[in-house]
Amino acid sequence: MSPQTAALAALANLYEQDYALWLDTTGQLLKAGRLAEVDIANLLKELNDMGRSEKQALTSNLIVVLMHLLKYAYQPGQRSNNWRFTLKEHRRRLQEALGTSPSLTDYFEQIFADCYQEARDLTATETGVGLENFPIESPFTHEQVLDRAFLPR
Repeated sequence: MSPQTAALAALANLYEQDYALWLDTTGQLLKAGRLAEVDIANLLKELNDMGRSEKQALTSNLIVVLMHLLKYAYQPGQRSNNWRFTLKEHRRRLQEALGTSPSLTDYFEQIFADCYQEARDLTATETGVGLENFPIESPFTHEQVLDRAFLPR
């Protein structure tokens, strides 16, 4: 086994044994321009996972906002500061994600209808309000969902 092959195997092994050290080592190798020594397979895996993680967070935050908007609209007697706080916080997270990664805007638009369906189902289960009481299509626009001041009447 060549020294370069042995070094690559050691770095790949490090990925499994000490992730933080693998990150530091990989960063140092990249910074030094020693690309031939970088554990490319695991680096690519990490980059793909980062993109997936960003999308999962966006999806989760969107569902939470839609659920709280539905609860706010269809349970006016139960409105609380906690609901308003949750709306503001998850909208902030959405805006931050879209601000730091504008390319996620297309993804936001693609998943909006599916997220609404999930939020509709979860809200019906959580509240005991029948699913048939919530509109099939989202009564909220993309802009309303992201608007930290918007509350349904």
